[in-house]
Amino acid sequence: MELFADPITVNCRKVVAGLKLLGSDYTLTKVDYFKGEQKSDAFKAINPNAALPALRDGDLVLWESNAILQYAADKGGKTQFYPTDTAKRADVNRWLLWEASTWFPSCYVYLVENCVKPLLGGAPDPAVLAGEEERFHKLAGILDDRLSRRPWLAGDGPTIADIAVAAPMHLHAWQQLPLAPHPNLARWMTQRVEQLPCWKATHVGDGFKLGEAA
Repeated sequence: MELFADPITVNCRKVVAGLKLLGSDYTLTKVDYFKGEQKSDAFKAINPNAALPALRDGDLVLWESNAILQYAADKGGKTQFYPTDTAKRADVNRWLLWEASTWFPSCYVYLVENCVKPLLGGAPDPAVLAGEEERFHKLAGILDDRLSRRPWLAGDGPTIADIAVAAPMHLHAWQQLPLAPHPNLARWMTQRVEQLPCWKATHVGDGFKLGEAA
């Protein structure tokens, strides 16, 4: 499997960490996000959406980060991370869909305002952040309630759902995500997800700087 990605981005970091969790064998082809290489004709021949990441495995070309994780888990038979039991799989799938459609867009507001804009010489827009606050707390509250009753989102151990949902908040301190009212979510992120070897190996720090192992 060949992964086209820039490990500093939310969805690329998600897939790289997820593939490491799964123990998948793959090669990484770097596509520089800030240089706009994902918009090149060469890359758009792989993913016409001009978005990262993408995966090529023989004749199969996949985009959408969560679809890549589902495929890799099934290909490797990693049922402990992506169960085949119908109800358990539906639970994981629910969180994957929710992350992509709902959770990511909310966390992304904080990433753009507090990380990307200042890095590019701009400043956060307080009105944009204030406008997102109610939605963020509603969604974070859903996660906090879920994690008040269990150590992981969809089982007794980590699954690809945990990696997917953690990814949009992977720079939570720099993003200035307002996590204080959501202690169970904060604990899950800092004491569980961030302690996973696959997460440590794909560290991204403030300034979108990769760790030595990433």
